Amino acid sequence: MRIGPLDVFPPVLLAPMAAVTDLPFRTLCEEHGVGLTITEFLSAHALVHGAQKTLDKMTPSLDGRRFGVQIFGREEDAMCRAAEMAVSIGASLVDINMGCPAKRVIAGACGSALMKEPELAQRLVRAVRTAVPDGVPVTVKHRAGWDDQHLNAPEFALALVEAGAAMITVHGRTRAQGFTGAASRAIIRRVRETLPRHIPVVGNGDVLTVEDDTRMREETGCDAVMIGRGAMGNPWLFRSIAARLAGHPDPGPPTVTDRLAILRRHLELMKVHSPPKRVIHEIRKACAWYTKGLPGCAQFRERTQHITEIEPILALADDFFTLRLVARAA
Repeated sequence: MRIGPLDVFPPVLLAPMAAVTDLPFRTLCEEHGVGLTITEFLSAHALVHGAQKTLDKMTPSLDGRRFGVQIFGREEDAMCRAAEMAVSIGASLVDINMGCPAKRVIAGACGSALMKEPELAQRLVRAVRTAVPDGVPVTVKHRAGWDDQHLNAPEFALALVEAGAAMITVHGRTRAQGFTGAASRAIIRRVRETLPRHIPVVGNGDVLTVEDDTRMREETGCDAVMIGRGAMGNPWLFRSIAARLAGHPDPGPPTVTDRLAILRRHLELMKVHSPPKRVIHEIRKACAWYTKGLPGCAQFRERTQHITEIEPILALADDFFTLRLVARAA
């Protein structure tokens, strides 16, 4: 997939997710074959006013890997300045969030609320496009529409492309749905059919397996797929999709050994790149992710809630996975 001057392969992206797609998690997904990662969505207002918690989340990928930064807001000046900040740390693209359904974001008339203000949305894209160098694509992620009576994704996307957007990502749910119900692939197909062929359209929503990825591509004609919740605790999904797209055999689901290795790697990255006050919380979350579905996982998760030091949690995880390995060998 080509986004302006940027080539992305495999054509599968990690969705920006608040409190999930921090630098450690993005790194794991990159190491497992995702084509491009994007930061957590960041408030342009908070960035330009120096809010440290938000600034700490605008992090470049490790080892020079390409990455995008997603920003949200409704003030042209703040959006432009935030985009310039993203470029200053090496962002390969700037993505504008026009799809978040969260009440706190909607209350500020940002995120998916902008789908009710297409003229303002156009002005924001045009302003950000002017603010960043020509070689840095400006992209937009939005929803199917505000609700079932206002499924304006095709015309909304076209207006954004006319304003300078180089790629459109469509989440197939409306704002009214939030994350409930099913994502519509039909609306994503309509966006693909509406936009010029050289503008890539990315399908997003309900992609939890390799088969879901295939269905999204076949039923929408999209140029790439963006995966969010399906990647939580499962970066191996990117490995499998990349293999299939390249015509190679699917490596298959992770083994118990794989799960322990990825947990250790995640902890290693957290120690270095996560805020110290957040490390224990993030470790507990990772332990829940990578043990999910294994016998005794609920009891294991419960035990981690009462441990406040890193090394004892890792020792507990080692014991948990070792017991499963011994049981399987027997």
